[in-house]
Amino acid sequence: MKKLGILLAIITLFISCDSGNQKKSYKEANGRINNLLVVMKNSEWAGDIGDELRKIIAEPVVGLPQPESQFEVTQVPMENFSSMFKATRSILNVGITGENSFLVGSEVYASPQKIITITGKNEEELIAEIQKNSQRIIEVFKSADLETVRRSILKKYWDPAQIETFKKQGFSITIPRTYRKVEDNGDFVWYRYHLNGGNSMELFAYSVPITSEDDENGNNIVAIRNAFGKKNIPGQVDDSYMITEEAYTPHIFDVEIDGKKAFETRGKWEVKGVYMAGPFLSYTVVDKPNNRLIVVEGLTFAPGINKRDYMFELEAILKTLKVN
Repeated sequence: MKKLGILLAIITLFISCDSGNQKKSYKEANGRINNLLVVMKNSEWAGDIGDELRKIIAEPVVGLPQPESQFEVTQVPMENFSSMFKATRSILNVGITGENSFLVGSEVYASPQKIITITGKNEEELIAEIQKNSQRIIEVFKSADLETVRRSILKKYWDPAQIETFKKQGFSITIPRTYRKVEDNGDFVWYRYHLNGGNSMELFAYSVPITSEDDENGNNIVAIRNAFGKKNIPGQVDDSYMITEEAYTPHIFDVEIDGKKAFETRGKWEVKGVYMAGPFLSYTVVDKPNNRLIVVEGLTFAPGINKRDYMFELEAILKTLKVN
């Protein structure tokens, strides 16, 4: 208990001092995206506190064909929190101390790095603190990982001003140079990244007129998507084309993209008449001044392979959407 209190006090000191020390140099953070280091007592990790944490950080990602957790988790007790672990990109410190608190630190031991410290006066109050901040925990680590992915994959990208659809439509996303053009006809753009074994990641962007309140309220997202697939994304046999999987209801969330009302849709796509399917993620932005919906979408085709990190990369790209 004493060791935990000392460490948390040190971390708090680092967090409070970090913002005023812009010239401090850091070692490069290690660890893959969607990986999380949990620092807490073994007994607490194995008990009710750990159970509550696992409900949050090990919750399955929405919209994937097979269950995959939000994070791959490694847990170490305080006495094993060595210099090697301190350089981890995402760290969650949890323990019982003399106060209830939730602190977020950046670049404490390495860069880029996020450290969340959650404390409680006793087990019951610590669990309550975890529950109260459950959404914030995911948001902090996910936002940091999205930014890390963008820094990595967008070092080289296609100039949006040279993409015909973006010039004509007046919006754009930043597409890495590793993706290759499939179609760019002024009405929609389609880029593809080839994975091993014939698998791929696909990016689409297009717009459609707003014709009703249902369009604005996100009630026609699936119908719009299916119409686009039928017209533009043919399958490998006659009369086959991409649709939203009929047996799987997509999850739709209210979000904001580029300061505008939008809908995030996570679900499964399939090719009508052909046994092909996989997960997709789309953002439908309500562009009222131009009386249209802007749709940007990413999907993965990779049978038998975990797809969480592929979809995470697509999310990082789609969220670069800018509307002129």
